[in-house]
This record gives sequence, structure tokens and C-alpha cells, in this order.
Amino acid sequence: MQPEITGESLTDGAVFCGVLSVLGLFSIQCPVRYKIVNKIFEGGMGVVYEAEQHGASGFIKRVAIKVIRQSYANQKLFIENFIGEAKLVADLIHTNIVQTYHLGEMDGMFFISMELIRGANVEQFIQRCTDQNRQLPKELAVFLASRIARGLSYAHAKSDKDGKPLGIVHRDVNLKNVMIAFEGDVKITDFGIAKARGLLQDQEGEVVAGKVDYMSPEQSNFQITDKRSDIFSVGIVLAQLLLGHNIFKGASMTESRDRVQGMPIPDFRTLDPRIDEPLNKVLHKCLERDLSRRYPNADELLHDLEHYIYHAGYGPTNETMGRFIRQLFGQVDYKQIQNTKGKTERIDRTPRIAKI
Repeated sequence: MQPEITGESLTDGAVFCGVLSVLGLFSIQCPVRYKIVNKIFEGGMGVVYEAEQHGASGFIKRVAIKVIRQSYANQKLFIENFIGEAKLVADLIHTNIVQTYHLGEMDGMFFISMELIRGANVEQFIQRCTDQNRQLPKELAVFLASRIARGLSYAHAKSDKDGKPLGIVHRDVNLKNVMIAFEGDVKITDFGIAKARGLLQDQEGEVVAGKVDYMSPEQSNFQITDKRSDIFSVGIVLAQLLLGHNIFKGASMTESRDRVQGMPIPDFRTLDPRIDEPLNKVLHKCLERDLSRRYPNADELLHDLEHYIYHAGYGPTNETMGRFIRQLFGQVDYKQIQNTKGKTERIDRTPRIAKI
């Protein structure tokens, strides 16, 4: 028998008798039931399942359910941030961000119901390219980075209901936290260590959480970050998509951090002949350690990436990406593609670098 999670009764936007009679508003109270059908991913802090959301008259919707590991269920700060993540992402409705549907609790266990993506994360995608000795086309690498920038641009600009900027910084942009659907949609996920005013508990300056070899220099150096930190991470991802490896990854977390802090940024044209001067400039502007010279926002990065792939006319689309990933994972014939132009770590402010 498959395990089940049965959500609590929900009462949203409750409105009572006096107002009801005047405005005709009402509240809806009903149970939300999820049936777990498959385990999708198991990480150090939680597990993601595929589930069926059951409604009236045989209604079924496939969703993903993110559940906290029992070992973290009693950690107050972790639970507060899990709840904060759900509240934050619930209002981030964008085609390049995985959507959150519901935050639930059963017997003290919190879970998040999310959009189910049929596809792979970018780490799995790149590994499949390597396994098949396939090089990701340059235009698709730039397209993928542009979709990440597009989602970040939306998130960075998000305001609360009163119009005050939330100051969102993802802080964990890496290959595992970007999904590619088999239809070609690219979506950012896991805002679990994001920074956002009033929604997430933050220990910035004392603790650094994230994946060290994808961090900006300021993040890895315990400094206060802003949206430009995410842009540095996008630059790392783009370089890896083109080169097939992360230029900052060392043999240890300490070595990776040292590389992020001080390794000279290479001339990427010497590492891959496909990289021309305009693309080299984009990479260098993303990876500027001097914040005043880095892209000031994801909008400007998005403009340059899209200009690069579309300035001559036709360029890659979601459909192009979809054909490529479906073929890569054995869902279409190779001949259909013609001339196609994710772990969280914690660093304490001590000489010791610990991983959780």
C-alpha cells in the first residue's frame, strides 16, 4: 500500500456573517489529500516525492511534495526558514521559477506542495551529455543561462503587498537548483537559503550556506550580499555549461573557496574556441569581483545574453531545448535535432569549514 499524507482542513480568507451578507463573500473549508506515489530526490535535509493531489469527483493533480527530514523537524530555525521559503515562493509566479501551491502540516510535520517538473536538473543534464560524449551547443548554453537570469530578474524585483521591495537574493544558484522540463522550460528551484526581508531568518555575516564553488566572493567571505551575488553564480553556471567543468571547483571546500576569492578569471576564448569576444565579455562582467564593475542587475545580463543569441535573427527557444533534452534522455530520435544553434553546505566563521 502506498503511504499517504493527508493535509489539514484549510480556511483561507475567512469572512464572516456581516460582510458576507453585504458583499456575498464566503470561505471554503475542505481537506487536501496527497497520495505519495514515488520518491524523486533525497537530500541531506529533506526528501522530494511525486504525489497525487486528490479533489472532488475523481480530480487528481500530479505535484511534488517536499518533506523535512525528521532529524531537522525539531530545529526551530530550520522550520521557520522552511515555512518562510513556502510563503516567499508562493507569490513568485513566473515561468522560470518552480511554483509553490501549498504549505501543509500533519502531526507536526511540515511539507510543501510544488509544481512537478518532468525532466532533469542541470547537473543531471550535463552528466548525461558527458556520458554520451555530447557537447552542449553554445547557443543552448547561453539560452539556458538567459532563462535563469530571467527568473532571477523577476525574483529580485519582487515587492510585498505594500509595494516594498523584498530584497530577494537566492544565494544558492547552482546546477542542482535549476530544472529543465522535457518540454524545454527552464525553472529555478529551492529558495531554501534565500534572503528576503521579513520572510526568512538570516544569519548572513556569521554563517555562509550554499555550495561553495558556486558562491560569489562576497558570499564566501561572510559579507552581506545583494542581487549581484546571484549574477556571479550565473556566470559560474554559464562557464560550466560551455566548458563542461566548474573553473572554481577544487579538491576541497577550502580550495574552492580560495579559488572563488582570488583565482585569476581566464580568457575563456583560450579554453573553448567557440567562445568569441562578446561572450567572453559577458562571462567576465558576471565574474567581476569588483561589485561596481559586475552586472548591476539580472535585467542587464538577460539583455546581453538574449542579444547574443538573437541579434542575427532566429535563435534557440523552449522547443529547441526540449528537443535536445528529450533526445539526450532517449525520448526522440537524434535526427530530429539538426544544427541546434544541485547539496547545501554551511561555513562557520572559524578556520573550520563544515558540511551539512
